[in-house]
Amino acid sequence: MNEIIKQILYSDLGTAFSNAALLVFRVLLAIELFRVHGMKKFRVENGQREHVPNPLHLPEKLNGLVATFSDTVVPFLLILGIGTRLAVLPTIGVTAVGYFVVHRKDSLEVRDVPYMYTLSLLLILALGAGKYSLDYYLLNLL
Repeated sequence: MNEIIKQILYSDLGTAFSNAALLVFRVLLAIELFRVHGMKKFRVENGQREHVPNPLHLPEKLNGLVATFSDTVVPFLLILGIGTRLAVLPTIGVTAVGYFVVHRKDSLEVRDVPYMYTLSLLLILALGAGKYSLDYYLLNLL
């Protein structure tokens, strides 16, 4: 079990510059995700909250929970670099569904946002959080 946890948490990119670049990328992406999409979950406009599309016809509460978690909690996990690879999975799901289902017939300009989020999150999934993260420090405790 420890080996599985180590595989999930380990992500030293080799050089201090690479690890610092990944830290900056991770933090800026998380801030933007929360600022643009997460804050919408708290705002009420015209007496109503943001409408969250449900193209997969999940139960409404589950759909809303996944979308809210992806846009509000995941960015903070990304900033801290804790459970990073697992944390990005629901957000990858939300952005990929946005790209492939919700916006499939829209123009490239509209589809660009979920596409870039999905690619960015896939990069973090592949590389992990890097050396400057709680994942890295937790790994050294094991």
